[in-house]
Amino acid sequence: MRQRSMGNDTGIQVGTVCLGAMPFGTTVDEETSFAILDRFVEAGGTTIDTANCYSFWVDGGSGGESETVLGRWLKDRGGRDGLTIASKVGSGPGPDGQAEGLAPAVIQEQLEGTLRRLGTDHVDLYYAHREDRTTPDEETLAAFHRTVADGKSRALGASNHTAWRLAETRSLAERRGWTPYTAVQQRYSYLQPRPKTALPEGGHVHASDELLDYVSAHRLTFFAYTTLLWGAYSRPEKSLPEHYAHPGTERRLRALAKVSAELGATPSQVVLAWLTGGEPAVVPIIGVSSVAQLDECLAGAELELPAELRQVLDEAV
Repeated sequence: MRQRSMGNDTGIQVGTVCLGAMPFGTTVDEETSFAILDRFVEAGGTTIDTANCYSFWVDGGSGGESETVLGRWLKDRGGRDGLTIASKVGSGPGPDGQAEGLAPAVIQEQLEGTLRRLGTDHVDLYYAHREDRTTPDEETLAAFHRTVADGKSRALGASNHTAWRLAETRSLAERRGWTPYTAVQQRYSYLQPRPKTALPEGGHVHASDELLDYVSAHRLTFFAYTTLLWGAYSRPEKSLPEHYAHPGTERRLRALAKVSAELGATPSQVVLAWLTGGEPAVVPIIGVSSVAQLDECLAGAELELPAELRQVLDEAV
């Protein structure tokens, strides 16, 4: 799997795709999780994404299950070196039932829990999982910078932030001499929801054209989640959510079917190839529940889209 530098001068390498560990320990059992992780690394994968809150909303889950399973795998395989591990803070349930937020005490406490569960002394990338407009940005950014200064994280990222908030917080960090966000994680795929649609999944923020433009101009690294829309591309029996019901979706699905047939690839593989080869280049986060699903995704990440077929996909709007 190809590797490239993350952000500006972070010294961190990321793979063509990132393995999403969200279901590990809840909807995907530990044995299957280990098999998926083993296959990912065997294929040259290096980049793994988790969060402190995964997956508290699943029956029987309380948050931390994903990090715990990943930590057990790291201990069992002895494979921390060479991996880029990302985690997040801010979306776990707080004492008032709302999101825990990004107050300095929360960031410090939750990072300690993350490191304990992972069994490591640092994460490579630490995200603000969502915006927190109740905590002053100066406090949040200073706390994140301390995680880097203390060697407990190597780089910082922002997830589910609007473009203007990303620009504003990065500018503030740079003025104060603090570590800025150099990675962005947002929802993004080939199909687009209707404009101005409020996504029903709590906390999800779709990447806007403005955000993608900002990422490209500042050479940030863009990670995309929900890239395969819960398997809807390759499973005709799985209907798309209502907010994807518009004429643009129909046109894009026809284009996707045409390109898939010409390449002899699955629609999901073509979507991943479209993401990884575009501008800005996207690092898709792939969430799978079996090794077979992972193998399909890995093949898509290595698929080269001829320019004329990318044009077919791009012009279907």
